[in-house]
Amino acid sequence: MATTLLPAAAPFEAQAVPPQLFRIFGTVVAMGGGDTSLELVGALSEALLETPSYALAAEHLRRDPACAALIDQRWIPPAHDLTQLAALPQGCLGQVYGSAMGQLGYDPNLHAGMEPTNDAVYVELRLSQTHDLWHVITGFDTSVIGEIGLQAFHLSQFPYPLASALTAQSLLSITVLEPELLPPLVEAIRIGLEMGREARPLFAQRWEEGWAKPLQQWREELQLRPFAEWLGRP
Repeated sequence: MATTLLPAAAPFEAQAVPPQLFRIFGTVVAMGGGDTSLELVGALSEALLETPSYALAAEHLRRDPACAALIDQRWIPPAHDLTQLAALPQGCLGQVYGSAMGQLGYDPNLHAGMEPTNDAVYVELRLSQTHDLWHVITGFDTSVIGEIGLQAFHLSQFPYPLASALTAQSLLSITVLEPELLPPLVEAIRIGLEMGREARPLFAQRWEEGWAKPLQQWREELQLRPFAEWLGRP
């Protein structure tokens, strides 16, 4: 019987693993173990900045003219004082934000003096700088459920890499460690996605130029219903 010779298989070539992947997976694993510190979140965003994902997110934001203008100008407002903001008229954005930040003990000027070197770095810098403002505007609190609801809001507005990583990590860790929280987490993600689709682009807003504007007016102009309304709460 004649023997048919098959062509030799091409040798397997192992693909080099980008070093930032080890950093990304390492931070995700640490978060799964309960470490959700700002330092760890910052390390995750720095590692993601070394991937193409942030550049693609910036390109997506540029489709909106107001977002593109902000990115082009690299607009960073001056530092603000929480005590002065909290003293503004009741119900305006600055008063609500200043009071909330003061109670939590957060430093609103962590990013003062930082220089964005490209579009991707500016996008992350501006998002980090205004993160707590987005909490106030959307009505998501700073619990795990509220935090991931806000990340889902991000994702339906633009493909924010840090938001997708944090959302994926939370789904996995809560499924394994706190399964009783899975239903409210999934509901918060669902609402966040729908809220983000309804609302105008939040990234484009110069919040710091409108501290005295009532929070409710901001929400109406942005076509944004806060989280509590979606839950049917006053």
